[in-house]
Amino acid sequence: MRISLFLILFLAAATAGFSQTAAKKLVQFSGVIVNVDSNTVVPYVTITNVTGKARFYAANYKGYFSFVANVGDTLLFTAIGYKKEGLVIPKDITDNSYTVVVAMKQDVINLPMVRVYPWASTDEFKREFMSMKFADDDLEIARKNVSKESLSAMMSSLPRDGAEMQSYNFQNNHARLTNRNINQRFANPLLNPFAWGALIQQIVNGDKSRGQ
Repeated sequence: MRISLFLILFLAAATAGFSQTAAKKLVQFSGVIVNVDSNTVVPYVTITNVTGKARFYAANYKGYFSFVANVGDTLLFTAIGYKKEGLVIPKDITDNSYTVVVAMKQDVINLPMVRVYPWASTDEFKREFMSMKFADDDLEIARKNVSKESLSAMMSSLPRDGAEMQSYNFQNNHARLTNRNINQRFANPLLNPFAWGALIQQIVNGDKSRGQ
């Protein structure tokens, strides 16, 4: 008798719950999810129907979603990097569809500063510190920079600067002007027969002057 009474009460409660669920109006719930700051779409947002036994839906890459829900259902929108947003479908909807634009706000999380060290343990740090080679001081660095070997290496590898090129060009121009005044045609006097004749004549005249 008790079992039959319990079964009757259970069936009555289940029938009442089913009748209430069936009495709820179904609507096509659609919409687009955007960023409240930039009005750009938020893709792949997870939509949870909290009222409808936690059913899950997802928006596409354009932030669009569309599924069937009951009026009065509570929906939760979640996405990585955004704050959660809740929405309740109104109960006084006259149409069979309900369209919304859901605006989500970015959730900025400031993480604590993390320092990364190249040593796995304190003992390893001690060994590295004890074997560390300290750098030279400023005086020793200056001595190495002005050493003969360092200067020779820099002279062979470094190009000339503007002042050196100016001095080099000035010397070449001076030498060219001097040679032009001595030999205006830039001819080699050793290949000039008249020059050889003049030289021989000077030698002969010199011998004659010594004989007198």
